[in-house]
Amino acid sequence: MTSTSTSLSTSTAPSAPKPAHKEDSILRIALNLTAACLISGLFIAGTYFLTHDTAVQKEAELKALTLKSMVTEADSYKNVAGKTDWYIASKAGKIIAYIVPAESKGYGGAIKMLVAVTPDGVVKNFNILDSKETPGLGDKASKPQFSGQLLGKSAEHLTVTKDPSDKDDIMAISGATITSRAVTLGVKNAVAEVAQFVKEGGS
Repeated sequence: MTSTSTSLSTSTAPSAPKPAHKEDSILRIALNLTAACLISGLFIAGTYFLTHDTAVQKEAELKALTLKSMVTEADSYKNVAGKTDWYIASKAGKIIAYIVPAESKGYGGAIKMLVAVTPDGVVKNFNILDSKETPGLGDKASKPQFSGQLLGKSAEHLTVTKDPSDKDDIMAISGATITSRAVTLGVKNAVAEVAQFVKEGGS
């Protein structure tokens, strides 16, 4: 009796997937980053395109309002050629005042101002744009009780005093003498700059 041998077929296990090449991964990351940058760039550019004109218009309107508040009776405000942030305020073609920037060092740091000075060297108006002076003390420099003293003054009377009987000069703010002197000096320097400009024939 012959025995029949049965042969068992062995199946070959599937081979493991080959790992992705490192170069492919780096390339894919680079492409993704590039795409993200392009999308972000397009978004920023689109936003700028849509809002730039509005921002410029708002800035121009704010500047016009600021200049108008400095010399309310003027009907024309124009840049002074060769001078950064200098303006001429005129009415019916006649110069009323020069509006110029000023800066001095106060108790808390720089005090930035805008000063309107008449052609004959008198303070017409001034506005503190930025200040870090002590609340309740130095910040009183923008209040009429102090700022009103400077209006109508020429350079020789832009001096701070602590003498209440001295009506010609500027009475210091109680507890804020440094601020008082800083603001007065900034305004005085603006008056001097305008006087020099007019003397040299500027307009």
